[in-house]
Amino acid sequence: MEKFICKTKTFFVSIWKSWYLVGRENPRRVVHAVKVGLALTLVSFLYIFEPLFEGFGQNAMWAVMTVVVVLEFTAGATLCKGLNRGFGTLCAGSLAFIIEVVADKPGQIFRAFFVGSSVFIIGFIATYLRFFSKIKRNYDYGVVVFLLTFNLISVSSIREDDVVPLARDRLFTIGIGCGICLFMSLVFFPNWSGEDLHNYTVSKLEGLATSIEACISLYFDDQEKDGNIVDVEATNKEMISKGYRAVLDSKSSDENLALFASWEPQHSRHRKYPWQQYVKLGTVLRHFGYTAVSLYGCLESEIQTTPSIKGLFRGPCIEVANEVSKVLLDLASSLRAHRRCSHDVLSDNLHQALHNLNSAIRSQPRLFLNSESNHATAKHATSNINNCNEVRDQPVLRPSLSKIAMLSLEFSEALPFAAFAALLVEMAARLELVIEEVEELGRQASFKEFDKDLVSIEVRQNSTKESVKNRDLNSHQVTPAVD
Repeated sequence: MEKFICKTKTFFVSIWKSWYLVGRENPRRVVHAVKVGLALTLVSFLYIFEPLFEGFGQNAMWAVMTVVVVLEFTAGATLCKGLNRGFGTLCAGSLAFIIEVVADKPGQIFRAFFVGSSVFIIGFIATYLRFFSKIKRNYDYGVVVFLLTFNLISVSSIREDDVVPLARDRLFTIGIGCGICLFMSLVFFPNWSGEDLHNYTVSKLEGLATSIEACISLYFDDQEKDGNIVDVEATNKEMISKGYRAVLDSKSSDENLALFASWEPQHSRHRKYPWQQYVKLGTVLRHFGYTAVSLYGCLESEIQTTPSIKGLFRGPCIEVANEVSKVLLDLASSLRAHRRCSHDVLSDNLHQALHNLNSAIRSQPRLFLNSESNHATAKHATSNINNCNEVRDQPVLRPSLSKIAMLSLEFSEALPFAAFAALLVEMAARLELVIEEVEELGRQASFKEFDKDLVSIEVRQNSTKESVKNRDLNSHQVTPAVD
């Protein structure tokens, strides 16, 4: 019994900690949960209050279903689904009413044939429309609601004497549900998809910068700040993974947030932003992130350059990485402040750092060539392996591993570093593409011009306050257009 009580207590404590951490990580989750609960309570009054129930009857359940389906985390998602649902229901009810009027007079047989033919034709047209990219992206949920509502009303008209009250009550209850959802989403602590997309883009730039710095620190074993090597490596690897994964996994979030942001009204003093430009910038950042992943892959490579050779190029590599990281942080700062980036954001320091790295590599040409000593080393290794195979019944290395070992000895010891340096140069080259997209975004969004006097003030203000929205912008995945 004591063990059972102890396990039960531990179970409930773990549940409470999980609930607390989820809410603490992003307090907007708690607010959204409150909004959903309050909206469901309001629509349930259609069932609780007798006069309202007598007016709508069982159709009041459609208001509850509408709140559950339509009320999303952001205002843009709620607007998209709410307007699609309302417009689809209105069109379906109107079309079903017209078909009911036409099929009501000739007779029962013609009525059944006409309704069945209408269901087929409308179903074919509505389904075919969903294959158009623009319809699929913006109005897919509305087409599905239209198709569902039309079929329910049309097929019900075969057994019902008067289908008009059914369509009217269903339209009213869905309208009530959509109205409550829009009120909760737009008035009661709104979460804007546009702001989330903007802040999410800023966080991706900062994450890439942090990932590059941690990758360089780990590659050259920078242990000056902390003597605990294991903790430093674990922390750096976590920072690297968190930085580039947020970028590589952002395609769906960028597209959904941009789509829902296009449905939102203008809610700030800034002009309506070109949301698709954020998607283009996200694509360029993902291509940049692939280089960061490859850079991290050099750390996990089976063949590593010796520390002595790394030390020859440590300074120039760290200089290039720091300059790339600095540019990314400058771009993130300008985006956060809704400000155009500086014209000299790609300063001469980066070009000088690349020149220093190139000079350092050119000063050690023998390290990157297949020298005679390497051939001698390979032959010596081959003879040792053959001798061991003759002495022992079981070889020391499997044939495939021995060939790999022989082949790796034929290459220069600095070859793995050459790949690492080439990725640094590639990263610097792709950085120009990122800058171009950020500048284009600032131009289309009419960001304020760069002012050196205001930059220092904005940096201090941003460093003293931490926005909760930037902590976990991808924590609440927006649902697709169709549930």
